[in-house]
Amino acid sequence: MKMFGRWLLILLALSVWPIHAEESPFDRYPIHFTTVNDTAIAFQDMHPTGGESQDESETVLLIMGLGAQMLHWGDTLVQGLLDQGYRVVLLDNRDAGLSQKYYQLSAPPVWWALVRNRVGFTPEPAYTLEDMAGDAIGVLDALNIERAHIVGASMGGMIAQVLVAGYPQRVISFTSIMSSSGAPGLAEPKREAIAAMSKGAESGLSREQQLANRVLIARTIGSPEYFSEGYARQLAGRVLNRGTYEDGVVRQFLAILASGDRSRLLEEITAPTLVIHGEADPLLPIDHGRDTAAKIRGAQFLAVAGMGHALEPEVSRRVLAELLPFLQKPPQLAGPQ
Repeated sequence: MKMFGRWLLILLALSVWPIHAEESPFDRYPIHFTTVNDTAIAFQDMHPTGGESQDESETVLLIMGLGAQMLHWGDTLVQGLLDQGYRVVLLDNRDAGLSQKYYQLSAPPVWWALVRNRVGFTPEPAYTLEDMAGDAIGVLDALNIERAHIVGASMGGMIAQVLVAGYPQRVISFTSIMSSSGAPGLAEPKREAIAAMSKGAESGLSREQQLANRVLIARTIGSPEYFSEGYARQLAGRVLNRGTYEDGVVRQFLAILASGDRSRLLEEITAPTLVIHGEADPLLPIDHGRDTAAKIRGAQFLAVAGMGHALEPEVSRRVLAELLPFLQKPPQLAGPQ
């Protein structure tokens, strides 16, 4: 009987160990909230293994994109930063994830906003990219972080542009991933990408239908060489567990439209900058990345083969291979030319 009990304990230990080893960093750290301009913003503050680093130069602030949650950064990229000793701070943008929703505000049809925008009528958004950049600064304030490396993806890159230009004293470096300046004349998204994204705005669906739609979106706009249906479905399930909000996506999109062409804003950026963009991005084709890098003085540009508009695990490893050396020693810009 004693022998049986000993083997039972061994088997239990072996069964628990892999679960612990593969635990997501998003599950290891609590979710906090702070109020910025009367808006509740959800965030996570992740410290590297071995204790809490108080060195502000080791903080990386991650800002996600349209309708996305901090979960969309993925375990691979976040754990990769933690493993290299960085403190990682992430937030859910307003109207998304666990942050405050503006239920009382209207959300006009996207097609109507696009039509009006094309004929010269600037949308009147419920809030702006400047407001969202202020939310991110509010998170840094709540944590008493004076300066950080700022990393933004897609719309998060646009929010980061505003933050980096408007709060240069809070920035160590800037990394833009699969984002855009909003300049006219850049390559349009592929039709199939737009069609897939529209699936995300459908309401009244069962959980299984929502999962199917999100997997379809991930397959269509993601990285053709690295797409995994299992990974896409797992991530979609985690996102749905935290909650989704279609009207919030519309209001965030209106904020992007209202910001217009940010080319002049990019010219004001003085922080060391790295621009990363996928060669297979169907939503914001690679011209958007090249244009962004060209308009920021001294910016480095990296095209990632096979990368779409997503951060699958293998894509994240490729991004980390370039991001980590940049964070460790951002190039110092020369004076005005």
